[in-house]
Amino acid sequence: MLLMINIKSLLLLAIVAIIAISCARALSKGASNSKALAAFASVGVDEFQTFIANPAVQLLDVRSRDEFDEGHIAGATLIDVNDSTFVEQAMAHLDKQRPVAVYCRSGRRSARAANLLSAQGCQVTNLAGGVMAWQDAGKALVK
Repeated sequence: MLLMINIKSLLLLAIVAIIAISCARALSKGASNSKALAAFASVGVDEFQTFIANPAVQLLDVRSRDEFDEGHIAGATLIDVNDSTFVEQAMAHLDKQRPVAVYCRSGRRSARAANLLSAQGCQVTNLAGGVMAWQDAGKALVK
């Protein structure tokens, strides 16, 4: 009887250990995946304006040429994220040692661009809400 209790205890202990190891592995994989997904910061208009005031920051508009020509943030360079050569163009233009600020109309395309640039080793900050938020906050655009 005592031998049976010890075998049951050992079996239970082994099951608990297997579950604990599985959970630890799942958590560590989830943590590394979330780091890959959150490789850039999205900030509001005021923080973005402060960020791009730093002369080291490279400002990138990732909209279309027509959207850019309608009005863009002063000092921005245009590289359309929907262009199939976006990454190649961006990496030819950008200095990976300097921070990059990206924006688009609403923040969705620039978030995609930020992911692409982050994967290339760039430190990227995205304008949450894009040019629409910028204009809603009363900030100027240039043509």
